[in-house]
Amino acid sequence: MEPDPMASFVYALKAAETQRQYPRRFQTFLDFLGYKGTLPDQAKLFLTNARKNAQWAEAELMRFITFQRKRVESREIVGSTIRNYIKATKLFCQMNDLVLNWDKVRRGLPSARQSANERAPTLEEIKRLVEYPDRRIKPIIYTMVSSGMRIGSWDYLRCKHVAPLFENGKLIAAKLLVYAGDPEEYPSFITPEAYNSLNDWMKFRSSYGEVITGDSCLMRDIWQTTNITYGAKLGLATVPKILKSSGIRRLLERALWEQGLRHPLVNGARRHEWKAAHGFRKFFKTQAERTMKSLNVEILMGHNIGLADSYYKPSEQELLKEYLLAVDMLTIHDKTKHEKQLEELKDKSTDNENVIEGRLREKDVQIQALIKKQEKFELMIQSLIDSGQLKRA
Repeated sequence: MEPDPMASFVYALKAAETQRQYPRRFQTFLDFLGYKGTLPDQAKLFLTNARKNAQWAEAELMRFITFQRKRVESREIVGSTIRNYIKATKLFCQMNDLVLNWDKVRRGLPSARQSANERAPTLEEIKRLVEYPDRRIKPIIYTMVSSGMRIGSWDYLRCKHVAPLFENGKLIAAKLLVYAGDPEEYPSFITPEAYNSLNDWMKFRSSYGEVITGDSCLMRDIWQTTNITYGAKLGLATVPKILKSSGIRRLLERALWEQGLRHPLVNGARRHEWKAAHGFRKFFKTQAERTMKSLNVEILMGHNIGLADSYYKPSEQELLKEYLLAVDMLTIHDKTKHEKQLEELKDKSTDNENVIEGRLREKDVQIQALIKKQEKFELMIQSLIDSGQLKRA
């Protein structure tokens, strides 16, 4: 029996986000070829024709790239979009042992812009976003903003992958194991604000009957929390279903629109100013690099740092030491941050009060000295009057 070519293709897709995007990108090419039917049917037809004539497949790929380049010129898409289409198609061919001359095909690809024009969200925008009335929004945003992790990481995160870190009995951060169990696994950190928010979320779930263990997913579906007399505490709350990255993406988009941070695009614009999930990574990178080495920031974001990866291997303790310098800038709303600012203001106020009190004491000493001099002078005058040496005026 002929193996399903799409099954081989999907087998190579590990991350949830890749599983979502790659089949759609590959289908864009198949639709361009004019194939009808379902994606598996289109894929089989392309593979059959390409095996018969590899040069035909290469020519069609080059024709597809030429067509997409015209769309880049008219600003319908950006150059990196074409590369994403080709990556998906190349992976399909590789997983089905279809050998094509990819060096020749890639010659026509436009140069991709290294970074998109989208900006990071501002602190005020993030503050507005976390006001959205869903208990999950704060732990989601605080965790992503303070770790720089990708949205697909939520599919892997369990309670055991978050470990609080203390110093002299005080919570200073928490270690986050991203993509645990996957070849892409790497360590990062979150702020005390993010950890406390996650902890509060877990306590809330526990209060409704869910048994929280190390294997419990960090994000789950919502459940009925009213009509307690009808058994809400003993209902679906006890049977959690993981909220996957796709669901978290929809939650973030919903929050953006309802909080007035998203508006219909105008004047031919194709992108919003900042992306819902990726914008938090940009915020992390921007803020963290104010106090951390760029390489260390890249490591905490799970980026490949190239040749330096073979020679530069900081320990987790070294990464933590630098991360702690950025905690305040990665904190959004935490009271401890405001308390620290207030404490600093109080310290300054206390210092000013001490200076004023010191100066007042000096004045008191000076006044007392003048009073004593005045008393001595008056005694001397009285003595002269008493002896007749000086007449009273």
